[in-house]
Amino acid sequence: GTHRAQYFEVDQRDKTFIDKAIRFGSRYQEDANSEQMSLFGGENSEFVLPEPEIPFTKEWPVMEKLSKEKEVVGIYISGHPLDDYKNEIKYFCNAQLKVLQNQKELINKDLSFGGIVTNVEHRVSKNGKGWALFSVEDYSDSFEFRIFGEDYLRFRHFLMLNAFLYIKLKIVEDWQKNIRIRFQNISMLQDVLESQSKRLTIHFEVSKVTRELIKELAEIIKKYKGKKELDIVVFELKEQLKLYMPSRKYKVAISNELLKEIKEKKWNFTVK
Repeated sequence: GTHRAQYFEVDQRDKTFIDKAIRFGSRYQEDANSEQMSLFGGENSEFVLPEPEIPFTKEWPVMEKLSKEKEVVGIYISGHPLDDYKNEIKYFCNAQLKVLQNQKELINKDLSFGGIVTNVEHRVSKNGKGWALFSVEDYSDSFEFRIFGEDYLRFRHFLMLNAFLYIKLKIVEDWQKNIRIRFQNISMLQDVLESQSKRLTIHFEVSKVTRELIKELAEIIKKYKGKKELDIVVFELKEQLKLYMPSRKYKVAISNELLKEIKEKKWNFTVK
Protein backbone atom coordinates (compact mmCIF):
# COMPACT_ATOMS: atom_id res chain seq x y z
CA GLY A 1 0.00 0.00 0.00
CA THR A 2 2.99 2.33 -0.18
CA HIS A 3 4.79 3.98 -3.08
CA ARG A 4 8.40 5.01 -3.62
CA ALA A 5 8.00 8.70 -2.89
CA GLN A 6 6.98 7.88 0.69
CA TYR A 7 10.25 6.08 1.37
CA PHE A 8 12.26 9.15 0.35
CA GLU A 9 10.07 11.75 2.05
CA VAL A 10 12.20 13.88 4.40
CA ASP A 11 10.94 14.83 7.88
CA GLN A 12 11.70 17.92 9.96
CA ARG A 13 14.99 16.41 11.09
CA ASP A 14 16.07 15.81 7.47
CA LYS A 15 15.59 12.05 7.81
CA THR A 16 13.95 9.94 5.13
CA PHE A 17 11.42 7.23 5.94
CA ILE A 18 13.66 4.58 4.39
CA ASP A 19 16.49 5.60 6.75
CA LYS A 20 14.15 5.31 9.73
CA ALA A 21 12.84 1.95 8.51
CA ILE A 22 16.37 0.58 8.16
CA ARG A 23 17.31 1.88 11.58
CA PHE A 24 14.14 0.33 13.07
CA GLY A 25 14.91 -3.03 11.50
CA SER A 26 18.47 -2.97 12.75
CA ARG A 27 17.40 -2.03 16.26
CA TYR A 28 14.74 -4.75 16.28
CA GLN A 29 17.29 -7.40 15.30
CA GLU A 30 19.70 -6.24 18.00
CA ASP A 31 17.00 -6.33 20.65
CA ALA A 32 15.68 -9.70 19.46
CA ASN A 33 19.17 -11.20 19.58
CA SER A 34 19.85 -9.88 23.05
CA GLU A 35 16.36 -10.90 24.24
CA GLN A 36 16.07 -7.63 26.09
CA MET A 37 12.65 -6.74 24.78
CA SER A 38 9.83 -7.80 22.49
CA LEU A 39 8.50 -5.78 19.55
CA PHE A 40 4.95 -6.67 20.58
CA GLY A 41 5.33 -5.81 24.26
CA GLY A 42 5.21 -9.26 25.81
CA GLU A 43 4.79 -9.89 29.53
CA ASN A 44 8.50 -9.54 30.17
CA SER A 45 8.88 -6.38 28.07
CA GLU A 46 9.45 -3.06 29.72
CA PHE A 47 8.38 -1.09 26.65
CA VAL A 48 7.45 -1.51 22.97
CA LEU A 49 9.81 -0.42 20.18
CA PRO A 50 7.61 1.94 18.12
CA GLU A 51 7.43 1.43 14.39
CA PRO A 52 8.24 4.50 12.25
CA GLU A 53 5.13 6.09 10.80
CA ILE A 54 4.77 6.00 7.02
CA PRO A 55 4.57 9.61 5.81
CA PHE A 56 1.83 10.78 3.47
CA THR A 57 3.03 12.34 0.23
CA LYS A 58 2.06 12.44 -3.44
CA GLU A 59 3.47 9.89 -5.85
CA TRP A 60 6.36 10.95 -8.05
CA PRO A 61 5.49 12.04 -11.57
CA VAL A 62 6.38 9.39 -14.16
CA MET A 63 9.40 11.31 -15.45
CA GLU A 64 10.85 11.79 -11.97
CA LYS A 65 10.34 8.12 -11.12
CA LEU A 66 12.05 6.98 -14.32
CA SER A 67 14.92 9.43 -13.85
CA LYS A 68 15.59 8.08 -10.37
CA GLU A 69 15.49 4.50 -11.69
CA LYS A 70 18.06 5.36 -14.33
CA GLU A 71 20.22 7.18 -11.79
CA VAL A 72 20.25 4.33 -9.26
CA VAL A 73 20.04 1.18 -11.41
CA GLY A 74 21.40 2.40 -14.74
CA ILE A 75 18.29 1.42 -16.72
CA TYR A 76 14.60 2.30 -16.80
CA ILE A 77 12.45 -0.26 -14.98
CA SER A 78 8.83 0.95 -14.95
CA GLY A 79 8.85 1.97 -18.59
CA HIS A 80 10.64 4.38 -20.91
CA PRO A 81 10.22 8.17 -20.97
CA LEU A 82 9.35 7.99 -24.67
CA ASP A 83 6.41 5.62 -24.18
CA ASP A 84 3.99 8.56 -24.31
CA TYR A 85 5.32 9.56 -27.75
CA LYS A 86 5.09 6.31 -29.67
CA ASN A 87 2.78 7.83 -32.29
CA GLU A 88 5.13 10.74 -32.96
CA ILE A 89 8.09 8.38 -33.29
CA LYS A 90 6.24 5.84 -35.43
CA TYR A 91 4.85 8.27 -37.97
CA PHE A 92 7.36 11.14 -38.08
CA CYS A 93 10.79 9.70 -37.27
CA ASN A 94 12.66 7.82 -39.98
CA ALA A 95 15.70 6.71 -37.97
CA GLN A 96 17.02 5.76 -34.55
CA LEU A 97 20.02 7.32 -32.86
CA LYS A 98 22.08 4.14 -33.20
CA VAL A 99 22.54 4.82 -36.93
CA LEU A 100 24.69 7.86 -36.11
CA GLN A 101 27.48 5.53 -35.00
CA ASN A 102 28.35 5.08 -38.68
CA GLN A 103 27.83 8.49 -40.29
CA LYS A 104 29.78 7.73 -43.48
CA GLU A 105 26.83 5.68 -44.72
CA LEU A 106 24.42 8.56 -44.07
CA ILE A 107 26.01 11.36 -46.11
CA ASN A 108 23.38 13.62 -47.74
CA LYS A 109 20.52 11.80 -46.02
CA ASP A 110 17.75 13.64 -44.18
CA LEU A 111 17.11 12.05 -40.80
CA SER A 112 14.56 12.67 -38.07
CA PHE A 113 14.73 11.43 -34.49
CA GLY A 114 12.70 11.61 -31.32
CA GLY A 115 14.43 11.46 -27.96
CA ILE A 116 14.89 12.76 -24.44
CA VAL A 117 17.72 15.09 -23.43
CA THR A 118 19.80 13.39 -20.74
CA ASN A 119 22.63 15.92 -20.46
CA VAL A 120 23.16 19.56 -21.50
CA GLU A 121 26.17 21.85 -21.24
CA HIS A 122 25.90 25.40 -22.56
CA ARG A 123 29.36 26.80 -23.19
CA VAL A 124 31.12 29.88 -24.56
CA SER A 125 34.05 29.65 -26.98
CA LYS A 126 37.26 31.71 -26.77
CA ASN A 127 35.83 34.23 -29.22
CA GLY A 128 32.75 34.72 -27.02
CA LYS A 129 30.28 32.70 -29.10
CA GLY A 130 27.87 30.32 -27.44
CA TRP A 131 27.63 26.63 -28.25
CA ALA A 132 26.31 23.51 -26.56
CA LEU A 133 27.06 19.88 -25.98
CA PHE A 134 23.95 17.78 -25.35
CA SER A 135 23.08 14.10 -25.18
CA VAL A 136 19.83 12.62 -26.49
CA GLU A 137 18.54 9.12 -25.81
CA ASP A 138 15.92 7.07 -27.64
CA TYR A 139 14.89 3.40 -27.49
CA SER A 140 18.00 2.29 -29.39
CA ASP A 141 20.94 4.31 -28.10
CA SER A 142 22.28 7.59 -26.78
CA PHE A 143 24.21 10.15 -28.83
CA GLU A 144 26.16 13.26 -27.89
CA PHE A 145 25.58 16.23 -30.19
CA ARG A 146 27.51 19.49 -30.51
CA ILE A 147 25.76 22.56 -31.87
CA PHE A 148 27.41 25.85 -32.86
CA GLY A 149 26.89 29.22 -34.50
CA GLU A 150 23.51 30.12 -36.00
CA ASP A 151 22.12 26.69 -35.23
CA TYR A 152 22.83 27.23 -31.54
CA LEU A 153 21.17 30.64 -31.54
CA ARG A 154 18.09 29.22 -33.27
CA PHE A 155 17.61 26.15 -31.10
CA ARG A 156 19.30 26.77 -27.73
CA HIS A 157 15.97 27.36 -25.94
CA PHE A 158 15.02 23.73 -26.66
CA LEU A 159 18.15 22.35 -25.02
CA MET A 160 16.94 21.58 -21.50
CA LEU A 161 17.48 18.55 -19.31
CA ASN A 162 14.67 15.96 -19.69
CA ALA A 163 13.19 17.83 -22.66
CA PHE A 164 11.55 15.64 -25.32
CA LEU A 165 12.92 16.74 -28.69
CA TYR A 166 12.12 16.13 -32.33
CA ILE A 167 15.35 16.60 -34.28
CA LYS A 168 15.66 16.86 -38.06
CA LEU A 169 19.20 16.85 -39.40
CA LYS A 170 21.36 16.04 -42.38
CA ILE A 171 24.76 14.38 -42.51
CA VAL A 172 27.02 16.38 -44.84
CA GLU A 173 30.61 16.25 -46.03
CA ASP A 174 32.56 19.51 -46.40
CA TRP A 175 35.24 20.31 -48.98
CA GLN A 176 37.89 18.84 -46.67
CA LYS A 177 36.00 15.53 -46.55
CA ASN A 178 35.04 16.11 -42.90
CA ILE A 179 31.69 14.64 -41.95
CA ARG A 180 29.46 16.85 -39.83
CA ILE A 181 25.87 17.18 -38.71
CA ARG A 182 23.71 19.99 -40.06
CA PHE A 183 20.68 20.70 -37.89
CA GLN A 184 17.63 21.47 -40.00
CA ASN A 185 15.11 21.83 -37.17
CA ILE A 186 14.63 21.12 -33.48
CA SER A 187 11.22 21.26 -31.83
CA MET A 188 9.35 19.77 -28.89
CA LEU A 189 8.29 16.18 -29.50
CA GLN A 190 4.88 16.82 -27.94
CA ASP A 191 4.13 19.39 -30.68
CA VAL A 192 4.83 17.04 -33.59
CA LEU A 193 1.32 15.67 -34.11
CA GLU A 194 -0.11 19.18 -34.29
CA SER A 195 2.62 20.69 -36.45
CA GLN A 196 3.61 17.80 -38.73
CA SER A 197 0.46 15.73 -39.27
CA LYS A 198 -1.76 16.50 -42.25
CA ARG A 199 -4.03 13.52 -42.67
CA LEU A 200 -5.64 10.73 -40.64
CA THR A 201 -6.74 7.59 -42.47
CA ILE A 202 -8.94 4.98 -40.78
CA HIS A 203 -9.26 1.52 -42.31
CA PHE A 204 -12.30 -0.76 -41.98
CA GLU A 205 -12.93 -4.25 -43.31
CA VAL A 206 -16.28 -4.14 -45.09
CA SER A 207 -17.69 -7.12 -43.15
CA LYS A 208 -17.22 -5.19 -39.91
CA VAL A 209 -18.95 -2.01 -41.01
CA THR A 210 -22.25 -1.76 -39.12
CA ARG A 211 -24.66 1.00 -38.16
CA GLU A 212 -23.19 0.94 -34.67
CA LEU A 213 -19.66 1.38 -36.02
CA ILE A 214 -20.75 4.29 -38.21
CA LYS A 215 -22.42 5.89 -35.19
CA GLU A 216 -19.28 5.49 -33.07
CA LEU A 217 -17.13 6.94 -35.85
CA ALA A 218 -19.43 9.95 -36.21
CA GLU A 219 -19.29 10.64 -32.47
CA ILE A 220 -15.48 10.58 -32.45
CA ILE A 221 -15.25 12.86 -35.48
CA LYS A 222 -17.56 15.40 -33.83
CA LYS A 223 -15.62 15.17 -30.57
CA TYR A 224 -12.29 15.93 -32.24
CA LYS A 225 -13.17 18.58 -34.79
CA GLY A 226 -10.18 20.27 -36.32
CA LYS A 227 -8.39 21.23 -39.52
CA LYS A 228 -6.65 18.00 -40.54
CA GLU A 229 -7.81 15.87 -43.47
CA LEU A 230 -9.78 12.70 -42.74
CA ASP A 231 -9.92 9.66 -45.04
CA ILE A 232 -11.94 6.48 -44.67
CA VAL A 233 -10.79 3.30 -46.42
CA VAL A 234 -13.12 0.30 -46.67
CA PHE A 235 -11.56 -2.92 -47.96
CA GLU A 236 -12.50 -6.52 -48.72
CA LEU A 237 -9.77 -9.09 -48.20
CA LYS A 238 -10.91 -12.02 -50.38
CA GLU A 239 -11.53 -9.99 -53.52
CA GLN A 240 -8.72 -7.55 -52.66
CA LEU A 241 -11.01 -4.59 -53.17
CA LYS A 242 -10.46 -1.19 -51.59
CA LEU A 243 -12.70 1.86 -51.50
CA TYR A 244 -10.97 5.14 -50.69
CA MET A 245 -13.29 7.87 -49.34
CA PRO A 246 -11.81 11.26 -48.44
CA SER A 247 -14.09 13.28 -46.19
CA ARG A 248 -15.01 16.63 -47.71
CA LYS A 249 -17.25 17.79 -44.90
CA TYR A 250 -15.44 16.71 -41.74
CA LYS A 251 -11.92 17.41 -40.55
CA VAL A 252 -10.25 16.40 -37.30
CA ALA A 253 -7.71 17.59 -34.75
CA ILE A 254 -5.08 14.87 -34.71
CA SER A 255 -3.93 14.28 -31.14
CA ASN A 256 -2.78 11.43 -28.92
CA GLU A 257 -6.17 11.50 -27.22
CA LEU A 258 -7.92 10.90 -30.55
CA LEU A 259 -5.52 8.13 -31.57
CA LYS A 260 -5.91 6.49 -28.17
CA GLU A 261 -9.68 6.28 -28.60
CA ILE A 262 -9.26 4.80 -32.06
CA LYS A 263 -6.82 2.21 -30.72
CA GLU A 264 -9.21 1.26 -27.93
CA LYS A 265 -11.84 0.47 -30.54
CA LYS A 266 -9.23 -1.64 -32.39
CA TRP A 267 -9.58 0.30 -35.62
CA ASN A 268 -6.57 0.38 -37.93
CA PHE A 269 -5.28 3.82 -38.85
CA THR A 270 -2.32 5.71 -40.30
CA VAL A 271 -1.15 9.28 -39.84
CA LYS A 272 0.75 11.33 -42.40
